[in-house]
Amino acid sequence: MFKRFFLLLAVLAAAAGGTALWWLQHPLTLAHDEVEVSVERGTPVREIVRLWHDAGVQDAPVLLYEWFRWSGDAKRIRAGSYLIGPGATPRSLLEKMVRGDEELESVHIIDGWTVRQMRAALAAAPDLKNTTSGLTDEQLMAAIGAPDVKAEGRFFPDTYVYSKGVKDILVLKRAHDALERQLQAAWALRGADTPLKGPDEALTLASVIEKETGAASDRGKVAAVFSNRLRLGMPLQSDPTVIYGLGAAYGGSLHKIDLQTDTPYNSYTRQGLPPTPIALPSRDALRAAVKPDASKALYFVSRGDGTSVFSETLNAHNQAVNQYIRGIHP
Repeated sequence: MFKRFFLLLAVLAAAAGGTALWWLQHPLTLAHDEVEVSVERGTPVREIVRLWHDAGVQDAPVLLYEWFRWSGDAKRIRAGSYLIGPGATPRSLLEKMVRGDEELESVHIIDGWTVRQMRAALAAAPDLKNTTSGLTDEQLMAAIGAPDVKAEGRFFPDTYVYSKGVKDILVLKRAHDALERQLQAAWALRGADTPLKGPDEALTLASVIEKETGAASDRGKVAAVFSNRLRLGMPLQSDPTVIYGLGAAYGGSLHKIDLQTDTPYNSYTRQGLPPTPIALPSRDALRAAVKPDASKALYFVSRGDGTSVFSETLNAHNQAVNQYIRGIHP
């Protein structure tokens, strides 16, 4: 009697095991062609199953829950955004989440952008959860752990890849941390004769160099001009600083009155560096600021093709201005 009972149990268990094995390898029933779910760090397994069910996986949630739990891999599921389509099985779904094989997006932060432009790009980035649009720049810096630090120039221009649905504050913190690493690495390379007093001044000068440079080959020469002027106590006379100081009043072209109107950022009316960076500098601009080319040049003027002519004397500079700005050829 008992032997027959246990034999029956064994047969039923084997049948159940076969059914379970078939289900694990059988395509899930989906309500849509593609089903996507974002899993945040620390989400309980039962909640992950609910997310998949609500998104369109129509198999019984209890089956998925027991499979995730029974597999022993439930605690290895990684945060991220996951997309499945026709053919996805319970086994492949779990493997995807354990591998962290997620769907990613990216946002590009461009060299020379202002913080305002960067924030606008993040607000428009695909599948990036906007949590900072209502914050001032000061509140934003406090939120990423840098209170009392001015926001301008404090984010590294690069391409940032992120999981769909993550908060924008996480991308901003990565960009800020990257800038700090790049700044410290550049400062460690500074020349012994640099006129800069610390990393913050290097960041500010690098932002001016970034905005003044049309050709990468000129970056070290532009840096040399500004470094030479700082040593001599000459005003930088950089148009981009004036433009930054004008803010919304800038109409697309500079006039003589603009150069004469004093603002904290007018480097024609004030000596030294502007009070803050004026843009997001690249790695190369940071390095040029601390280690410029060997040059005695004090002036430069654009040729109109992105490159510049560099001069050591005012007379030579005036000749270059006549040729390339006024069209007067000797």
